[in-house]
Amino acid sequence: MAQLKYNIQLEKLCEAMELGELSSEPKIITGGLLHKMYAIETTKGRFAVKALNPQIMSRKNVMKNKINSEKIANLLAERIPALSAIKIDGCVVQCVDAQYYMIFPWVEGVSLGADEINKEHCNIIGDILGKIHTMDLSKLNINKDEVVDEELINWNYYLQQGQKKNLSWVNCINDNIENLCLWNKQALESDKVLSMYRLLSHRDLDSKNVLWNSGKPIIIDWESAGYVNPMQELIEVLMYWSEDSKGCLDKERFIALLNGYKKVKDIKDVEWKVVLNSGYLGKLEWLQYSLKRSLGIECTDKEEQQLGTNQVFGTVDSLINYSRLLPMIEEWLDLKNIN
Repeated sequence: MAQLKYNIQLEKLCEAMELGELSSEPKIITGGLLHKMYAIETTKGRFAVKALNPQIMSRKNVMKNKINSEKIANLLAERIPALSAIKIDGCVVQCVDAQYYMIFPWVEGVSLGADEINKEHCNIIGDILGKIHTMDLSKLNINKDEVVDEELINWNYYLQQGQKKNLSWVNCINDNIENLCLWNKQALESDKVLSMYRLLSHRDLDSKNVLWNSGKPIIIDWESAGYVNPMQELIEVLMYWSEDSKGCLDKERFIALLNGYKKVKDIKDVEWKVVLNSGYLGKLEWLQYSLKRSLGIECTDKEEQQLGTNQVFGTVDSLINYSRLLPMIEEWLDLKNIN
């Protein structure tokens, strides 16, 4: 696939969208691992601008998904603190010279690092997730994507491509390829079962997507919002918020989030082993995407290619750690032991 390049022109964007004139130099801010984020100040106010990755925007249905995700955020904002993109002429995605953007009102707040999260934060997030999972979003009329039988990822293909280019992660993938195939098989089998019941939700509710101000959260970055099995998402969120910087799980944080969720939504008759096996899937898909970036198959520049390379190592470590933690997580999920 040809590499598509960013064409970021923030001054021209401000002019075209009537945001005012830039009153200071735009600042690059942390905005996840997919797009480029900027803080801008104009004569009309402060904004956060997401310059959308052109490689991602070239994919089928991405624009439709972004529009739907903002519809989800807007409706959920009636019950939870959710930040959605500014609409201009009825559109949430703006285009200037073939570069797509999303513009957000500036909000004061900070995301928490893994070791800054406490059980009070987790209880609040559990409550918010429960509210998302119990809110009726049927009025949005967002059709469920047809569930198709996904195929196993061809890990040997990426390994061979990496060997040809003598990339740094070759030994890492080679040493873990049997486990990657096993986890992939288990995850697909579980996901097939769980996909029979799905609802609309955020789908990426980790700590980087929550800003805190005076102990109050606001949920940002809704671009992954869509259909998901609620217990599948619950497990992911439990992992996001209870894992410290060393990859260890904090039981108090885990239970606090789970109890916050249970106050809003009942949990019963859950096949936790099936749900837990599905937890590999998102990590494996991210690993595949990172391999593509590192190989130059799907990236916009050398910086993004290096990001892909770095993510390969971190994602493999995350998968290994998750597999080690599963027995303990299953024990904690035994509802008889949860107060």
